[in-house]
Amino acid sequence: MRIGVDARELLGRPTGVGRYVLHLLGEWATAAREGVFPHQIVLYSPAECPPEVAAAFDALAPESRIVPGSPGTWWEQVQLPRVASRDRLDVFFAPAYTAPLRMTCPLVQTIHDLSFLAHPEWFSLRERLRRAWLTRSSARRARIVLTDSRFSAGEIRGRLGIPDDRIRVIPLGLTTPGADRWSGGDQHPASAWPTFGERRPVVLYVGSVFNRRRVPDLIRAFAQVAAAVTEARLEIVGENRTYPMQDLAALCRTLNIADRVVVRAYVSDGELLGLYRSARVFAFLSEYEGFGLTPLEALGCGIPVIVLDTPVARETCGPAACYVGLGDTRGVAAHLTRLLSDERAHREALAPAAAVLARYRWPDAARATLEAIEAAAR
Repeated sequence: MRIGVDARELLGRPTGVGRYVLHLLGEWATAAREGVFPHQIVLYSPAECPPEVAAAFDALAPESRIVPGSPGTWWEQVQLPRVASRDRLDVFFAPAYTAPLRMTCPLVQTIHDLSFLAHPEWFSLRERLRRAWLTRSSARRARIVLTDSRFSAGEIRGRLGIPDDRIRVIPLGLTTPGADRWSGGDQHPASAWPTFGERRPVVLYVGSVFNRRRVPDLIRAFAQVAAAVTEARLEIVGENRTYPMQDLAALCRTLNIADRVVVRAYVSDGELLGLYRSARVFAFLSEYEGFGLTPLEALGCGIPVIVLDTPVARETCGPAACYVGLGDTRGVAAHLTRLLSDERAHREALAPAAAVLARYRWPDAARATLEAIEAAAR
């Protein structure tokens, strides 16, 4: 079977959806090395994947189709299907919310969340209209729609009108920094990570900065902590994609904590590993997610997490997180202070983590995704 894949998200520095695609291809490559992947993958992108990215799935020996152009809507809807029409595909996999509507073969589409419909105020008018129309049209055209959580499945059913028999929930896998990214043993054991006493009083946030993730609330909560925990620092790692734009540096200056907060758009894998090894608490105050992977990564690194009390957070993290209400900066500050300062509280917060993390394995996600693609092609 010939499977086409939209590989745009693999270009540059893969984050979010890019890492999702990379992990699926990596696991399929493992299957290919074991002689149990009988399909041909055809990757479509505007440029060659970086060599260090392509190396993760070279065992697949994918065919690469370079479709020149800017990787936007015109590329997806006009240029891509024009090239793909000559490749006699059996099925096309669109991993990033939307799919080319003019594709003649069956479609499988992944919708990670519907934030642009649930909270249109977080997007420009043009962007939310584009996303809404294309996502809805693609979902109606797709034979199977994949999503990461039961919460998102309910959103897709309710907001897009897609029936349950065309939706499949496939939780993401988990690979903690420093683990063997493409092996079945995705996580280091807890004993491999530094203990409470070996960590510094660092609060860590990792993830693209969207309005829904309420990073200003985290900064305000940390300002309360900074007075009580004199050596505490806040590390924020993620590209600022807020709309309207939030000036995090200016807020830190206003709160007189600029010297205690580091904000970076991106760090290397090695730097990220260092942060996960040194941080004592992880905070992710998102009010809307389709899944929310970085809190689980933090748990896998032996770091207690603080999250907003939302349905999807309860679904994914279960008893392995500390929950706070929307806008409750005092509650966030109290949890931060306790977990930065109290070794016993730190240990007890992590106790349920192993059972929760066992649910999330990339080999399982890749196998279920391939089964959905195979079913759509029949």
